[in-house]
Amino acid sequence: MDQFIQLTVDGFTLGSVYALIALGYTLVYGVLKLLNFAHGDVFMVGTFAGFGVLQALGGPASPKVPIWLVITLVTLAAMAVCAALGVVIERFAYRPLRDAPRIAPLISALGVSFFLANSMQLLFGATPRNYDLFQYHSGTLYLRGLHVGGVTVPLLRIITIVAAFVLMVILWFLVNKTRTGKAMRATSFDREAAAMMGIDIDRVIVFTFILGSALAGAAGVMFSLRVPTNVSIGFIAGLKGFIAAVIGGIGSIPGAMAGGLILGFLESYIQGYVHGAHLPDGTQWSDLYVFSVLIALMLFRHQGLFGRPDIRKV
Repeated sequence: MDQFIQLTVDGFTLGSVYALIALGYTLVYGVLKLLNFAHGDVFMVGTFAGFGVLQALGGPASPKVPIWLVITLVTLAAMAVCAALGVVIERFAYRPLRDAPRIAPLISALGVSFFLANSMQLLFGATPRNYDLFQYHSGTLYLRGLHVGGVTVPLLRIITIVAAFVLMVILWFLVNKTRTGKAMRATSFDREAAAMMGIDIDRVIVFTFILGSALAGAAGVMFSLRVPTNVSIGFIAGLKGFIAAVIGGIGSIPGAMAGGLILGFLESYIQGYVHGAHLPDGTQWSDLYVFSVLIALMLFRHQGLFGRPDIRKV
């Protein structure tokens, strides 16, 4: 039972990060019908932006401000940097190709992905960076927390899960309860009609990239609180976020949340049970099962769990 509780907590933590990444894919695809394959590398840039602010605040060993303020500032800085990067990517890589055939912005997205990854490696090298926040105050973030049965849920995991769900709720409120959110939904439904109704399409699309990229920055910090970051981390994290979006139904905000959590639980349980029983490499085998689930879902419900079949005009 203790193992199940531990794996469930791990699944919630990992799934929350995947959900934030998936929301970025979902927002851009919902408005532009574009698969932003540079999104994973925006996530990677967020991890480095957060690490840079952490170093400016004194580093993991001796921070100049209280730990709660460190986490807040690091997260906000990563979100701001990624939001600005999203604006630049949209303006120079996607906007000129907005009315081009779909293959053109897709190739542009892959080009931006390679550009970001290689630029970051040239600037910072391939050495992994470790936030090591759990070392603060004799392990406050890692050793203290809630006790469930015989398992201690670290404060670090609680912060990650709660912060992710708060961001998801804020996003849902923005999209469903504000005028800007209504404009985003109108643009998603029919861009030309929305423009004729007086909606500033360019502004809506830029705001969409700001939201999606900021969520990627927050996800980058939350992910790096657990594992070291490096310049190659964006590819696999972006791929998992994309899978989560597809599982939930790309274009659906509740679907992205559900897809991220499903993916997190699936990985956690496979690594905990299957790896422990038989297999030599839990990570590789968990990835195999994840992709198998994706293939099965595409065969039997290609629009995802919460997605709707495309309506074709004739």
